[in-house]
Amino acid sequence: MIEKKTVCQIVDEWLAGKDYFLVEVTISPDDKILVEIDHKEGVWIEDCVELSRYIESKLNREDEDYELEVGSAGIGQPFKVLQQYINHIGKEVEVLAKDGRKLSGVLKEADEQHFVVTIQ
Repeated sequence: MIEKKTVCQIVDEWLAGKDYFLVEVTISPDDKILVEIDHKEGVWIEDCVELSRYIESKLNREDEDYELEVGSAGIGQPFKVLQQYINHIGKEVEVLAKDGRKLSGVLKEADEQHFVVTIQ
């Protein structure tokens, strides 16, 4: 089985010197690898293809059979890493409150511990 740590290291190599950042790597028990990246100005398909080819060049299909999918963190998906919050400061976001209500507001600040949204 391919290890998540291995894939993360490969992705980090590709990310070096680029404005992209890693959002998430998931690997299913049957070795379906899903890599999500993001960028402040959006993700281009050409870069997803380049990263996919880079990962494939580092993994040996002779040793492990796997399926690989590289894509962007989807619109409407919850933020998963701090950089996503930081990139959206000053922009309108939706927040799901503990009681289940969906609130809209402007993201004012974010750090490792909390985020502040001004509800309109």
